[in-house]
Amino acid sequence: MLRTVLAVLAACLALGVLPAHADQDYAETLLRQKIWDGYNEGWAVRTATTAELSQEEYRIYLVTLYAGNQYRILGVGDKGVSNLDLVLHDADGNTVSYDQSSNPQPTLEFAPESTATYFVVVNAKTLTAGSNKAGVGMAVTYK
Repeated sequence: MLRTVLAVLAACLALGVLPAHADQDYAETLLRQKIWDGYNEGWAVRTATTAELSQEEYRIYLVTLYAGNQYRILGVGDKGVSNLDLVLHDADGNTVSYDQSSNPQPTLEFAPESTATYFVVVNAKTLTAGSNKAGVGMAVTYK
């Protein structure tokens, strides 16, 4: 029985039909590196999180951003992501800012005029061929 299972797995691997799995650890490592790089530029961390997303799936994070601070929102995707989108909405759902890149590591910068609640949307817009899930990360940094 074990030989049969191993033979089937080997055949699937050889044909490239095994499903790709999300790598949240890789996304977290990328996110931590971006955060550390930001420390050298005077940025501090407000929040950081990771998730596992399918193509076109998204997560929404509620954050309070304070007047007088400058914010940098960082996004990262594992090797299964070819385009990760970041969108910032105000409390009424209006789009305040969004990244205009088509890559797996977008960044948004924003300086609110008044303290308010915002929503950060992280969207796994496009996954690479063969990927059905992706590990993604998001951090809100400030100075």
